[in-house]
Amino acid sequence: MTLSIRSATPADLPLIAQFIRDLADYEKLAHEVRFDEAKLGEKLFGPRPYAEVVIGEINGAPQGFALFFHNFSTFEGKPGIYLEDLFVRPDARGSGLGKALLAHLAKLCVERDCARLEWWVLDWNAPSIGFYKSLGARMMDEWTVMRVDGEALAKLARSRSPATPD
Repeated sequence: MTLSIRSATPADLPLIAQFIRDLADYEKLAHEVRFDEAKLGEKLFGPRPYAEVVIGEINGAPQGFALFFHNFSTFEGKPGIYLEDLFVRPDARGSGLGKALLAHLAKLCVERDCARLEWWVLDWNAPSIGFYKSLGARMMDEWTVMRVDGEALAKLARSRSPATPD
């Protein structure tokens, strides 16, 4: 068995879209998948890419992916990598591909002088939590995720602060 990791290309867009849908099914969040594939491709491979994707292969066949982007730690004064999605097809789990994908991102962190690699995991996902802990990841229980989206985001964007010019 040969594991390999490669950077995604625009030709991989249908595969990436399918991996995202498969991940959403696994996370019981398929109802939240709303992306337009062409727009996703533009955001990943257009003039200003917002994220990067690597494809994990076993014996040359795509079996998983990682989608990630840079964030920044003011406390560290360095960038980090935020892992948005990691997915390995069920029949390929246990092959070492998930660990290989994370090791690849860790190497990118080191090469790019990043302070850390971070991601979220659903609190019910005990198999993944156990896997991540086995690799040295620690839970950040003291933090709470906050989000503004949809109409609340639009409303906030329309609001004016005292520092906003007319």
